[in-house]
Amino acid sequence: MTASSLTSERQWTLLTVSWLVALVSTLGALFFSDVMDLEPCVLCWYQRIAMFPLVLILGAGAYTQDASSVKYALPLAIAGWLVAFYHCLLYGGFIPATLQPCGKGESCSAQKLELVGFITIPLLSLIAFSIIVLLLLAAKKDSKQ
Repeated sequence: MTASSLTSERQWTLLTVSWLVALVSTLGALFFSDVMDLEPCVLCWYQRIAMFPLVLILGAGAYTQDASSVKYALPLAIAGWLVAFYHCLLYGGFIPATLQPCGKGESCSAQKLELVGFITIPLLSLIAFSIIVLLLLAAKKDSKQ
């Protein structure tokens, strides 16, 4: 590990907070499916595919204080954000249901859970990915200075 890849205290904090967001999101997704018996749709699975590895990548990066973990985590977080954004548009009716990738199984536009009247599972995912992307961009910016 080179000296440039070692994190500053601020970068370590950013990596740790982004890891915590990914961990809480992963545990939330598992709670929704395993405890509440909400079957994930295709888009939910794609978001999980992007989120679950972030727990390992960001956890390892924070534990070893290696800022280079940002370059592995950021593409996954951006891909997850894009899928979550598309899912929110589909869920909100801004994209026609004919353009949903769901064939068999759960519909990607079906409302499964709504908290406080407007907070949906796709919106929670979008918020989590947004926070992670912003934190990782800040950590990446710090590594360039």
